Amino acid sequence: MKRLRDILGGIMIALVSIPISMGYAQIAGLPMQYGLYGSVFPILLFGILTTSRDFVFGVDAAPAALTGAAIVSLGIVPESEEALAAVPTIAFFAGGWLLLLYFLRAGKIVQYISESVMAGFVSGICCTIILMQIPKLFGGTAGTGEVIELTEHIIGQLAVFHPLSALLGILTITVIMLGKRFVPKIPLSVVMMAAAVAATLLFHVDAYGVKLLPEVDSGFPLLPFRFYLPDTDLLFSSLSIAAVILAESLLASKGNAMKDGYRLNNNREILAYSAANFAAALTGCCPVNGSVSRTGIVRQFGVSSQWLSVSAAVTMLIVLSFGTFLIGYMPVPMLTAIVIAALMGACEFGVAKRLFRTSRQEFYIFLAAFFGVLIFGTVAGVVIGIVLSFIAVVIRAVTPPRAWLGVIEGREGFFTLGRNKEAAAVPHVIIYRFSGNLFFANIDTFQNDIAAAVKEDTSIIVIDARAIGSIDVTAAERLVMMYRDYKDKGIRFYVTEHIGEVNDLLKQYGQTDFLRSGAVRMTIALALRDAGVKVPHAAVSRFVTRSSRGIQAELEWVFGKDAEQFKSRIADELYEHIRDYQSLEEAEKSTHWGRFNLFDEEDLLDRLELRLIEFSEDTAETERLEQLIEQRRETIERKMLRMDPNVRRRLQQQHSRFLSRLQAEDPDAYALLQQYREKHRIDKAP
Repeated sequence: MKRLRDILGGIMIALVSIPISMGYAQIAGLPMQYGLYGSVFPILLFGILTTSRDFVFGVDAAPAALTGAAIVSLGIVPESEEALAAVPTIAFFAGGWLLLLYFLRAGKIVQYISESVMAGFVSGICCTIILMQIPKLFGGTAGTGEVIELTEHIIGQLAVFHPLSALLGILTITVIMLGKRFVPKIPLSVVMMAAAVAATLLFHVDAYGVKLLPEVDSGFPLLPFRFYLPDTDLLFSSLSIAAVILAESLLASKGNAMKDGYRLNNNREILAYSAANFAAALTGCCPVNGSVSRTGIVRQFGVSSQWLSVSAAVTMLIVLSFGTFLIGYMPVPMLTAIVIAALMGACEFGVAKRLFRTSRQEFYIFLAAFFGVLIFGTVAGVVIGIVLSFIAVVIRAVTPPRAWLGVIEGREGFFTLGRNKEAAAVPHVIIYRFSGNLFFANIDTFQNDIAAAVKEDTSIIVIDARAIGSIDVTAAERLVMMYRDYKDKGIRFYVTEHIGEVNDLLKQYGQTDFLRSGAVRMTIALALRDAGVKVPHAAVSRFVTRSSRGIQAELEWVFGKDAEQFKSRIADELYEHIRDYQSLEEAEKSTHWGRFNLFDEEDLLDRLELRLIEFSEDTAETERLEQLIEQRRETIERKMLRMDPNVRRRLQQQHSRFLSRLQAEDPDAYALLQQYREKHRIDKAP
């Protein structure tokens, strides 16, 4: 049943494509029958290669308009012998560019073309083509150029205005547009095509001055492709057409795949586009593209496989073989109206309306691309839109969202001041969230925000950097300068919550001392705890107090592969401090990294014992330090007995891993530690 539905959908698409593809072929500068030729093998190849289930490919608006503009700019007369060679050559090179993009695995290139640029570009092309075609609605000839030239041409063609032609054209557009709204499942383009043929056969509208399409010979031509010697302009035009095919088709098909819940192979799609355009060139046609409007038709009927493309290609081949005689009965105004109705449906003014409500910046980019195409031409419109998109990206990067954080009584965590009416700032503390990568263009914004927030009683600055995924050299240097300046003023400065790769970049830029200083902490709560901040609310205070994730985890986060080396440095630092304190707990507080938890203390005590063995010469002092270590071990053991067995087992496994690593990396140190323990009867060997 599903396959039958797909086959019927393909037949419908072929019938709808007859008037549309003929019209677009003429727009591209070819005789109209070439639109039918391009609706057989290109569509068949696409259907075989694509990973999309219901996307329709064929002769479409954007490539046809770009191709028509390209040959006019080269001084080639549409439908001339030169055009018959140049247009398929453009399709051939578009296929070549797409093949190159396939080998470059350029499927992600669409990420750099925003929806607003593409929507504005497509809408501008559609409106340009509509302006070209309007004179044909009332008996005139199609125009060329941009909006000013086209408007002048329309006014000039009013001299040959034919009322009946205009009536037929306007009536056709009205019926199709009303049908889309009220009976969307009925393909009224096909209905009006049949009505157009009937108008000639039954009412002989041609006898009243209405122009008819020229007759088309039946059959399929053999190898009509004639190579046109390309120049720079043609190569550039084919590249821009390939980019439009890639972006428009891939964006639309990806959207369908996401809606239907399956994964699209971007690179395979590019190969399918390339093959289809090579086939279009070899049949003498213009470049082919994904059709959003015709895809929308088949999606209404639940088509779910590319049997629709196979069916459409076979149907078009049958039409070419046996049904072309009917084309000569079709009134030009009615075919033109069918094309214009399709173009009106392809305009993305709905996107513009949504952008106007949600993002004025993106809306203005849409307008820039739209009017750029209308006023300056297709290529200029794309360039304008893309340049504005990059400018918008830079503006957003320079001024990303920022916020000041505080606490709420009875709730754990930190909340945006202003957005949460119950949130209050921590006294003497600034907590600043910067939601963007930090680099040379926005470090001034970062620095100025903090400088403006610092008051006379400020003693702590904490940066919530969870949204900072990258930092450049300039920003890193300025960050360290800020740390030093505020330290000189007696203000403690912390950077917290960011991913470990930011620490790697800081180390790469030579800011290792900044990392070692303890100014880089894993969480906001750890920074506040290290600074000894007294949080006013009990729930938040408890949250800060118990927030340690373990010094080992934090050091690995900060130093990565160098964490083990730095742990030894901390043990050295603690060994120096411990002489001045009565307990290990007090000594730990004196280091940059604060109190250790149970997951870290076993390792720390082992490292301290090694320092005692290696460095201590004062027997009395050594005995005192040994006693402190032993007291701390007993405390740890008591706490472990009260723990959940699973947590206790994890602690024991972690300590065993440390001893195994020590044995592998420094056998002499491991042997000394074992001798020391045997001497003091400390049975802690794994």
